[in-house]
Amino acid sequence: MNIKDISPDQIVYWKWGVISINATILFTWVIMALLVIVSWLVTRNLSSDVRLSRWQNLLEILVMGIKDQIRDISLKEADRYIPFIGTLFLFIAGSNLLAIVPGYTPPTASLSTTAGLAICVFIAVPIYGVLSQGFLCYLRQYIRPTVFMLPFHIMGELSRTLALSVRLFGNMMSGSKIGAILLAIAPLFFPIIMQVLGLLTGLIQAYIFAVLAMVYIASAAQTHAKKDQKLKPNEHKKGENFNG
Repeated sequence: MNIKDISPDQIVYWKWGVISINATILFTWVIMALLVIVSWLVTRNLSSDVRLSRWQNLLEILVMGIKDQIRDISLKEADRYIPFIGTLFLFIAGSNLLAIVPGYTPPTASLSTTAGLAICVFIAVPIYGVLSQGFLCYLRQYIRPTVFMLPFHIMGELSRTLALSVRLFGNMMSGSKIGAILLAIAPLFFPIIMQVLGLLTGLIQAYIFAVLAMVYIASAAQTHAKKDQKLKPNEHKKGENFNG
């Protein structure tokens, strides 16, 4: 199998010296541009009337669905998390759904793209953790229950980042390769089925990536909250003893 069939990084459209534009870069910017344009078109005429446009109804359903999922996972208000998690979901879903367009190669089939998305999650986890707990309280969880657990906690952070990137890359790459094989075997029947399954798989992978990112962020943000909940009953008992 040609290496160009494995990764869109190897499909080069333009090159000048050391600078080159491959399929991953090109279609990543295409997805970003489409998201910006569609977002502007949908939100430019937002209304609070009873009768809403189809686009606004669709937008509200999508946003409320994402917010409900975030709230169920984090047990907190979703406003803080929805810009990051929503962007992840929309980018991955848009990248995967456009795979039905002839000549298009999803950037999520490139390990460099999925690794970049996983690194964004890796950076976002401590940021949200510090915002929720404070800098020292967040760092303290890496040495619990003993300081000897520090390297294991760090390895856990790195391993789940690797797992995020490889999971998405493997599913998208393998799906496209299986579709190409079936297309060569039965070009009249399998393409339709594989396109439908590919769209479904793309949405599922976007959902799983966003949910896992939110789980990691929520776990970092809730450690301190659980500790506070354990302390409150004790404080309440101390107050009763004092009053008695």
